Amino acid sequence: MRELAPAKVNLCLCVGGRRSDGLHELVSLMQSVTLCDELEISDGDRDEVICPGVDGPNLVSAALCAFRERTGWDGPGQRVTVLKRIPVAAGMGGGSADAAAALRLLARRSGLGTQALPAMAAALGSDVPSQLRPGRAIVRGAGELVAAVPDPGGFGVLVLPSRASLETAAVYREFDRLAAARPAGELAALDPYAMVGVNDLQAAALTLEPSIADALALVRESGASDAMVCGSGPTAIGLFGDHASAARAAVELRAGGLDARAARPFPRSASVLV
Repeated sequence: MRELAPAKVNLCLCVGGRRSDGLHELVSLMQSVTLCDELEISDGDRDEVICPGVDGPNLVSAALCAFRERTGWDGPGQRVTVLKRIPVAAGMGGGSADAAAALRLLARRSGLGTQALPAMAAALGSDVPSQLRPGRAIVRGAGELVAAVPDPGGFGVLVLPSRASLETAAVYREFDRLAAARPAGELAALDPYAMVGVNDLQAAALTLEPSIADALALVRESGASDAMVCGSGPTAIGLFGDHASAARAAVELRAGGLDARAARPFPRSASVLV
């Protein structure tokens, strides 16, 4: 079995204070895009995850363990191979998308269905629940409250990864240091569609990695209607009215030696099974 794991972009990301569990309240309009990793799963002698080019533990391994523990499934060992196309540690939720895809695969492979997956996803990480069913969603809480919304009309996303990397936890610590949290009442009243182009973590990401400012300037110069940091960064993204415009901008930036890419929205109605 094979499964696509689409990256996500936060079209807006508004952040409140820290909860008692240490996580921050947030409101985000999240969109899956056509920049995807690919997972393949098959029976093996033991559970193992192979992810060429990426060292260390990953969320797919955690997803495998969580699925067995929560469901009691004692099926054969599962060998999962991850083909990475989403930039690593880039704020695009690649690890979370991979974990969500692994849970979907395991649910089908075991025959146990998807009912228990949301609780598993929430325990794995704040971005995993929204990636269980790729598409567009309004996300609240600390990421565990996911409301699917209709797919958008066509638009394009310019993706400009950075050679730098940022740890999400470090960005949130800097966000707290900057005292940038929105009051709870304000956060609850926000309309995510009215906040497109706003990322409350952007100032913290720029403080930790000033080179992001140059990337944002390039995105703006390429004609994007909005240029912003994606998630906790350091990737810069630009929004365009159509995919063709984003693709042209990506070609021009690649001609200058940059690893620019263009993507479309990944529709919720699309099958992620390949």
